[in-house]
Amino acid sequence: MAASGHGFGGGGESTALLPEWLRRIHPATWLLAVFLLFLPAFANDFIQLQVFGWAFVLGMIALSLMFLAGYGGMVSLVQMTVAGCAGYMYAIFGHSAFMEISLGWPWWATIPVALIVAVVFGTISGALAVRTEGIYTIMITLAIASAFFYFTRQNYTIFNGFSGFNAVKPPALFGVDWKQATPFYYLSLFFATASYLAVLYVSRSSFGLALQGVRDNARRMEALGFNVTAHRIAAYSFAAVIAGVAGILLTWLNGQISPGTAGVGPVIDILIIAVVGGLRHPVGPFIGALIYVVLRTFALDALVAVGLPAERFQLLIGLGFLLIVLFSPDGVLGLWARWRARLRLRRSEPY
Repeated sequence: MAASGHGFGGGGESTALLPEWLRRIHPATWLLAVFLLFLPAFANDFIQLQVFGWAFVLGMIALSLMFLAGYGGMVSLVQMTVAGCAGYMYAIFGHSAFMEISLGWPWWATIPVALIVAVVFGTISGALAVRTEGIYTIMITLAIASAFFYFTRQNYTIFNGFSGFNAVKPPALFGVDWKQATPFYYLSLFFATASYLAVLYVSRSSFGLALQGVRDNARRMEALGFNVTAHRIAAYSFAAVIAGVAGILLTWLNGQISPGTAGVGPVIDILIIAVVGGLRHPVGPFIGALIYVVLRTFALDALVAVGLPAERFQLLIGLGFLLIVLFSPDGVLGLWARWRARLRLRRSEPY
């Protein structure tokens, strides 16, 4: 077999045996993968759980929004609500501190049912939203999110009202306590990676390419025989799967689920995370989530250190996001793309 130019140090023949998608992975991605795999070896429980655990879970929810907005041109504010729906279903059908409401089903029945209900909810929401465009899509999905928030807060028979459900724990599989820092870190890392790869795969599949065609010119795609509405609704269903899994993980991480989990504030936070990270690539939501979690976690300490009231930590978070979006409407990924373009331009300039 002839040597390939993709090899390192004369190893082109061996790298040519690798699948095409594997050869396309940037070396920096492999370095990041190694870093994340071995992070528990040198990071304490707080960093694993409160920083990276949260970043992975919120990144997955933002990833579902990024898939709809980046590949489908549909900015949906219902993704956090879908995640909250999955979390509620897990608490209602499974175990919690309120066993007079929770049904106590085993985990192998509770998790699939919770995901199915969340996906159905996300699909119905998508079916209502796909017939609108632009600001109207944002408003109708925001209306659905607000309705879910007030319904769960006022319903005590099924959703236990304002209090929600406490003591919601992950199942004890393989004798591992998945609520502990390191097990939950690897659990959330696994599902975040799986979601990331799933979005990459779907975006390059025939369905994903058709969805991007619908985003760019819906009329032309419809003239070519594609069912535009069906593609958009299917996109909502796929995004709901990712958001639903993240919602169950979020419930395990918090140990509880309440109306505030899927309130209007968290709904807007997911949009901010996706926009700050960037909507051009699936890695953007995770970058935005990590920035959000770091600011949210350490902004309070920073304010206290400089003698400012602790209540202003939201202002510090808002200023951080404002600066990123101000300098780059495409978020952090846009800044990275600009920096690389300038670097290539400098290298091409004659001395």
